[in-house]
Amino acid sequence: MTETLTPTALTLKDIAREAGVSLATVDRVLHNRPGVRPDTVRRVKAAIERNSFQPHVAAAELARGRARRFAFVMPSGPNPFMQQIEAYLGEMAAWLSARRLSVEMVPTDVFDPSVLAASLEALSDAYDGVAVVALDHPGVRAAINDLVDAGAKVVTLVSDVPSSRRHHYVGIDNIAAGRTAGALIGRLVGGRSGKVAIVAGSQGLRDHAERIFGFNQVMASEFPDLNVLPVLEGRDEDDRSEQLLAQLLGRHADIVGLYNVGAGTQGVAKALNDRALNETGRDKLVFVGHDVTALTRRLLLQGVMDAAISQNPGHEARAAVRVLLALARGEPILREQEKIRIDIVMRDNLP
Repeated sequence: MTETLTPTALTLKDIAREAGVSLATVDRVLHNRPGVRPDTVRRVKAAIERNSFQPHVAAAELARGRARRFAFVMPSGPNPFMQQIEAYLGEMAAWLSARRLSVEMVPTDVFDPSVLAASLEALSDAYDGVAVVALDHPGVRAAINDLVDAGAKVVTLVSDVPSSRRHHYVGIDNIAAGRTAGALIGRLVGGRSGKVAIVAGSQGLRDHAERIFGFNQVMASEFPDLNVLPVLEGRDEDDRSEQLLAQLLGRHADIVGLYNVGAGTQGVAKALNDRALNETGRDKLVFVGHDVTALTRRLLLQGVMDAAISQNPGHEARAAVRVLLALARGEPILREQEKIRIDIVMRDNLP
């Protein structure tokens, strides 16, 4: 089942109506003709910018005779970061309309390779472009390659499948993100020895596997007194993550650090809070996770979480659409513009 975000196409009449001027006045402003007062020019240009309206682009797209369709294959379930990406795609309505684009959400279980592959296969040749949060698995690679063979432009989003024939990856350098998390925990632990827990969604997700790899690199080379425990796989689910972490905390009293690689943050935080209530007087466990959401913002303010490795979901949403559009048009990708950077967010620099 898909959800379609297909906004009503903007026209010059819409811009004229919003600016409170005639269609002829809008035309004069667009072509820099004289006879329009400066304050009117500013009002028209503000309406154009506010709606991301580009008449020349719109005209070119209208000449194609049909709209382009892009599918975004996203994780089903309550993942706050993925929900932010979907929300930003919804906010691009005017921009999409001006280019005759429609974006459809295809929710699926990205942790199950057979389900994810089937979701990709079901797209067939119905879409000009596909963005997918992908599991690095042979069946998923084959499904991506089949889409490419069918003529679709394919972009991996957040989590990559580099061995496939996908056209581009939109996301952060996840090894660097994991190394950053390791450096933060190692320093914030403050010279204490002990164990460090890792909670991931799945090591089959390339972004999670790469973050863990980078994290372990730093732990082994820079913090030999910290012993990293085997990874817990919570499938980014709150209840499962809480249960697994609570059991681990019960077995190991000397855990001093925790790296939450993906989502499931609500459950992780509950397990930590329960431990704190049951074991007063114990030194605080250093907790580093990912992404700035309403939940992680609250945990940072409360001091439960020490730092979040952040990537901008709005930038990722816009970059994925822009890259797909450039690929569909045969235009160059502005790689520096589409590069997603890593930010370190703590309580004192919350955006």
